[in-house]
Amino acid sequence: MYQYKYVRITVQSQGYGLINGTSYGIGEYHQIIDSCAASGWRYVGYIPVKQRGTGHIEEMDLIFEKEIYKHLRNNEG
Repeated sequence: MYQYKYVRITVQSQGYGLINGTSYGIGEYHQIIDSCAASGWRYVGYIPVKQRGTGHIEEMDLIFEKEIYKHLRNNEG
């Protein structure tokens, strides 16, 4: 059985270029993933939770999982 943890992050607009439009950047996601991994959580993906009409993601949840009841699973086999 797994337990899940969700961490909301915001995508920041970083500037505007005449040819390429607005560029977007995600803040400190490396730090979040490393910190959660150090606590036994495994990064498994993300879900966009706020999106512009243009398709640009403004907020997303990073998803982490941790196995729980590992000892029960090992005793079943």
